[in-house]
Amino acid sequence: MAGVSQTTVSMVLNNRTDTEVRISPETRERVLRVIRETGYIADPAARRLAERRNRIIGVFTYEAVFPSASADFYHPFLLGIEERAEDAGCDLLLFTSAKAASGERRRIFNADSRVRLADGCVLLGRTVDRDDLARLLAEGFPFISIGRRDDAGGPVPYVGVDYPPAVRALVERVKALGHVRLAYVGAGEGGESRTDRMRGFRDAAGPRALHLPVEAGGHGRILDELSAAGVTAVFVEEPADGTALAEAAQARGLSIPDDLSILVLGTPDRRPGSTGFTGFRIQRREIGWRAVELLTDVLERGGMPQELLPCEPVEGTTLAAPRNRKA
Repeated sequence: MAGVSQTTVSMVLNNRTDTEVRISPETRERVLRVIRETGYIADPAARRLAERRNRIIGVFTYEAVFPSASADFYHPFLLGIEERAEDAGCDLLLFTSAKAASGERRRIFNADSRVRLADGCVLLGRTVDRDDLARLLAEGFPFISIGRRDDAGGPVPYVGVDYPPAVRALVERVKALGHVRLAYVGAGEGGESRTDRMRGFRDAAGPRALHLPVEAGGHGRILDELSAAGVTAVFVEEPADGTALAEAAQARGLSIPDDLSILVLGTPDRRPGSTGFTGFRIQRREIGWRAVELLTDVLERGGMPQELLPCEPVEGTTLAAPRNRKA
């Protein structure tokens, strides 16, 4: 109908150019007009066979991402992943690791694994199984981890958060206001994101700054230890613990931030009625974008990308100079 060869139609359909076969704008428009008039759609199975790709991006989650308790955390990542996958003309396939009947958490590789249905995979989870990473690397399966990961038998491709400089900047700001006794509340270990935040804190606050891990129902105990040590500014690893600590302090008649400044080392809750914590924002949607972009690059050209995105400062109402400095 267009009066051209199958090769020309294929090149127009795939928006390809070739140095040896040049298609004039008039010919391209004639082919596109016939495509519009006939409603022609390329056979996706044939296209995938020709490209040797399914055009499917997998997303493997190590924790449930849909319950309300975790929806606010994971939603921006998933939104960014979806947007860039659509831009790339790819479908998404969600692989879950919900607990099996035995109570053991599902892993990427098991008897029921279907991960190879995808061309490559984005790994999403607060923690990632080290054996899974090592096997993915050994077998050469394309993937990108969301979150910085230590080597697992070799470098791991990732896009994550550049925590240390963001935490150091917060500590220096707090010290400039006159705070001397500082504390870190949280695990500070057990995962790269936690160790990175602790490292940034130690770099700026010094090795003798107080570190208090959180235990179940232990926010009252934490307040006791902060008071006994004369701490006037506390850096909290998880936003939920910041909220619990602020509520416990206010229940004792303490003023935030006059009696105690609280800084949150993660994206604060900005819903109506929530505490307006000072801290920084993690670019979760942008990380989702970059995860798909980097995975696409790996699929097309190979490589071992490792990228960290900066945190964005968040001005809140929970930081002020200590009372003795105000006086």
